[in-house]
Amino acid sequence: MARKHRYDVVSWYEKPEPEICPLCGRLIPDDQRDEHHLVPKSRGGRQTQPLHRICHRQIHALFSEAELEKTYPTIDALLEHPQVRRLGGQEAARLP
Repeated sequence: MARKHRYDVVSWYEKPEPEICPLCGRLIPDDQRDEHHLVPKSRGGRQTQPLHRICHRQIHALFSEAELEKTYPTIDALLEHPQVRRLGGQEAARLP
């Protein structure tokens, strides 16, 4: 026979906060989420940042791995580039 508990069970699970793409400023749906290595893995990078898939692809279309390692190793450095800054306007209009 199963025991009956006289207290309410409180769930320890907390729903994670929605993630916002730091490049375009919009919420990242689970099916559109990519982890971007700020310094490429091939160059020893370990730290990642969640991005929209379309923003992530645009970064790798614009920059080589050497440029990402030396010139753009942070989100702030990426946002200083004019073509990346435009992602907040142009790409955001095409995202769901």
